[in-house]
Amino acid sequence: MISPNTIRRVQEEARIEEVVGEFVNLKRRGSNMLGLCPFHNEKTPSFNVSPARGIFKCFGCGKSGNSIGFLMEAQQMAFTDAVKYLAAKYGIQVEEEVREYSAEEEQAHQQREALLVANEFAKNWYSALLMKPEGTIGLSYFMERGLNPGIIKTFELGYAPAGWDNFYQAALEAGYKTEVLLEAGLITERNDKYFDFFRDRVIFPIHNYTGKVLGFGGRILKKDEKSPKYLNTGQTPVYNKTEVLYGLFQARNAIRKQDECLLVEGYTDVISMHQAGIENVVASSGTALTREQIRLIRRMSKNLVILYDGDAAGIKAALRGIDLVLEEGMHVYVVLL
Repeated sequence: MISPNTIRRVQEEARIEEVVGEFVNLKRRGSNMLGLCPFHNEKTPSFNVSPARGIFKCFGCGKSGNSIGFLMEAQQMAFTDAVKYLAAKYGIQVEEEVREYSAEEEQAHQQREALLVANEFAKNWYSALLMKPEGTIGLSYFMERGLNPGIIKTFELGYAPAGWDNFYQAALEAGYKTEVLLEAGLITERNDKYFDFFRDRVIFPIHNYTGKVLGFGGRILKKDEKSPKYLNTGQTPVYNKTEVLYGLFQARNAIRKQDECLLVEGYTDVISMHQAGIENVVASSGTALTREQIRLIRRMSKNLVILYDGDAAGIKAALRGIDLVLEEGMHVYVVLL
């Protein structure tokens, strides 16, 4: 039996337009793609593929699903064969188990989904607050950095207020459990009391390839020697900073189209370049470049340009990543500012 972790990675990393495109001639129409349905005869295309959502839907016969479901329907593959096919296509190692899922594993799966839902609520709450009077200080920071309302919306930026438990109380009222909020890293506990993890900071949601929010980065607004300038979600069942690239969700189409990825250091580096029209850019965000991050890029392009700060630390970090990039069979340039 294929492990739940392998299935999850396949579902997250398989690009529906590529999988379907091997069997159906697709043409872009807006943000979606359109073609003749492979499941019934038709002369007018009604078969839609949504790269952003990772699903297909035929409005003629009603069939729909994700990449795994498409292979099962179109190629009559068994579930395990479809997963293994996609794992091989995207370079994912298949982990197999010889037993049925235990109650603990099923609980872990449900817990993961609960964390993603909680993160989505937090993202929406922070984003909404940024545009309210309480968020004026956060919005002013972004405007002073030259960011326009459109790019703020694209990256779903937000603001966490200065109070101790504003978010926590809002989440409780919305029906979220304390243990889920703790597990997601959205709140902390001290002396049997609960406090917001992010307070008086502008918020940068961190998405995975398909747009699900895995965690957050928060930048302090008032100078405080006792607090770090940037605060990031700690490791959780859904977030591991060594396996995530900031801006990947927003940059993925541009990287594939231009067959090149620019790698920068920070959140605002990514956002500012997007606003300037350079969209094939991601950031490693607070961690040295890892092999897992390089492989994320390699699935979209084998060409990488490292664009770090020109100081000694930036040069050292850029040079440190070159060997890893080359070991993964990629082409790499380093641009020093």
